[in-house]
Amino acid sequence: MTTSSTPGLARFNTLAADEATAVLHEVCASAEWGSIILAHRPYADTEALFTASDAAMAELTAEDLADAMAGHPPIGRPKPGDPASAREQRGMAGASEELRAEMLELNLAYQERFGHVFLICATGATGEQMRDAVKARIGNSPEQEREIVRTELGKINRIRLTRLLQDS
Repeated sequence: MTTSSTPGLARFNTLAADEATAVLHEVCASAEWGSIILAHRPYADTEALFTASDAAMAELTAEDLADAMAGHPPIGRPKPGDPASAREQRGMAGASEELRAEMLELNLAYQERFGHVFLICATGATGEQMRDAVKARIGNSPEQEREIVRTELGKINRIRLTRLLQDS
C-alpha cells in the first residue's frame, strides 16, 4: 500500500464531523473506534490512518468489540442489499448446499459458545477456509477468541478504509 496522501484521504480529512462519523461507522460499527479515528484527523498519509486504526482497535473494550461485531452478519448470510457485505463474503457465494448447511450449523454453535457471530476477515477466503477456521477456533477460550476477533476486525477495517479512500 502506498504511504502517500491520496485525494480520498484529503477528502476524508476535510469531511464535516457528522459525515466522517457516518463513513467511519460503515467501516466499523464501534462508535468508540470511530471517535478515536475522528479525533486524530487530519492524517498525513494512509499509513498514519492505518496505524491509528490499529491503535484504536487495540484500545477497544469487550463492550466496544461487541459493538463492532454487531455490524457484521454471519458468514454465509451477507446483509441483504449491502454490496460490501456480499463482496467480503464472496468465498461463500459458490459454496455447495452441504457447505452452506455446515456453516450455518457451525455459526450457530460458535454463537452459542461465544455469544456473538463468528468473525473472520473473509475477503479472499474460500468457503472451505472459513469453515476450517470456525472449526479450529470454536475450541478457543473466550479470551483467546476475543483477541483473534480484534485482529480480524483490524484486517477488515484496513480493507474497508482502503476502499473508502479509493471510493471517496
